[in-house]
Amino acid sequence: MNYLNKLYYYFLPIGLALVVVSCKAPAIAPTQASPALPETFIGSTDTANTGKTPWKQFFQDPYLNDLIAAALQKNQELQITLQEIEIAKNDIRVRKGALLPTVGVKAGAGIEKVGRYTSQGAGDASTEIMPGVEMPDPLNDFTIAAYANWEVDVWKKLRNAKKAAVSRYLATVEGKNFVVTNLVAEVADSYYELLALDNQLDIVRQNITLQQRALEIVKVQKEAARATELAVQKFQAEVLGSQNLEFVILQRIKETENKINFLLGRYPQEIARDKSRFFNLNPTEVKAGLPSQLLSNRPDIKQAELELAAAKLDVKAARAEFYPSLGISASYGLQAFKPSYLFTLPESLLYSLAGDIAAPLINRNAIKAEFKNANSRQLQALYNYERTILNAYLEVATQLSKMENLNKNYALQTQQVAALSTSINIANDLFQSARVDYFEVLMTQRDALETQLELVETKKEQLNAVVHMYRDLGGGWN
Repeated sequence: MNYLNKLYYYFLPIGLALVVVSCKAPAIAPTQASPALPETFIGSTDTANTGKTPWKQFFQDPYLNDLIAAALQKNQELQITLQEIEIAKNDIRVRKGALLPTVGVKAGAGIEKVGRYTSQGAGDASTEIMPGVEMPDPLNDFTIAAYANWEVDVWKKLRNAKKAAVSRYLATVEGKNFVVTNLVAEVADSYYELLALDNQLDIVRQNITLQQRALEIVKVQKEAARATELAVQKFQAEVLGSQNLEFVILQRIKETENKINFLLGRYPQEIARDKSRFFNLNPTEVKAGLPSQLLSNRPDIKQAELELAAAKLDVKAARAEFYPSLGISASYGLQAFKPSYLFTLPESLLYSLAGDIAAPLINRNAIKAEFKNANSRQLQALYNYERTILNAYLEVATQLSKMENLNKNYALQTQQVAALSTSINIANDLFQSARVDYFEVLMTQRDALETQLELVETKKEQLNAVVHMYRDLGGGWN
């Protein structure tokens, strides 16, 4: 008992000294608050936010809704993201397990032969197990025991690590939602592009028919000496150019179909769609709401916020490495040199209980480096959070302006197409009566074709702008 008191007398001051020395941990880098969002979007007075509308209600085209539903089930990128969620979930279990004691059971057998002329060998020779029986040589060892090790989380290092893992798990969930949002928008973009290409193909084919009729008229006029071979060749070149454009559009249709099939995780097949509804598709009314609503609607902002929270907890856990750690170990079981003695109680009983305090004294540079890295990662997470918010606001503001300008552009192009369509008939009539030359007819047809194709392109951009606005408001994942 006196010996234990002496140990306690000497080791207690040493333990206190370790605590004092190791508690000199560097300070955590301060993180400045993010700048406040503007109260409203410029040019918008909406308070309702379309981003909260489920995608099944936002998109009215049944063919498009079927494609989105299929993509959400089979898309490989989304499936990869779901596995990242499982990985993060398992990391929580790992961090949670570190808080609990490690308990195990072990059974072992061994043999040892020591030299007779050693302190251990000389002592064994003089020890009798039973009257007239010496210590066996060589000595067997049989053990059955339970053991436990536990690091007491005095400085909340392990708890902060577990909380950081929870935040990262929630961040992966928001990351999955962000993938879903972009996937829904990408499928809708490609679907509207496919409808636009279908209509451009119809326009080109109609134009080819008109050009071939004009070519026949020029050939007749040449035979009547009212036109030259130059006019025939010019009209022929125009027909060939339009036919070439037809095959270009057919290839783009195939590429767009395959892009949609890739998003749906399936091999090439025809995409079901109603080609005739393109110009009847009215862009869905989108309400931008308030900028502050982006903080709760957009998954990428919530993901960045959770990653920032995890980074702050990592700093606290890294700082706790400077403090002494308290470990407790224990074991309880049976041990003997002969199996028949193994269950002889209490002689074969073994048990132990020990506690230790360990603190870094010399090799603190590695701990300091890891702490500084954690501080830098925290600042990175903060800047990423601020950048994500800024990007979200600018994306919505850009789409608001784009939708307004596209609506005006589409209205003017519609009038332009109507005027040029009328001018084609007038030019053909005047050409047949030899009141205009073939060049004016060619230019009128060419201008009409280009304007009709541009009108289709503008219609597609209108629909895509609405889709992008819905995505930028955080819609699509719910």
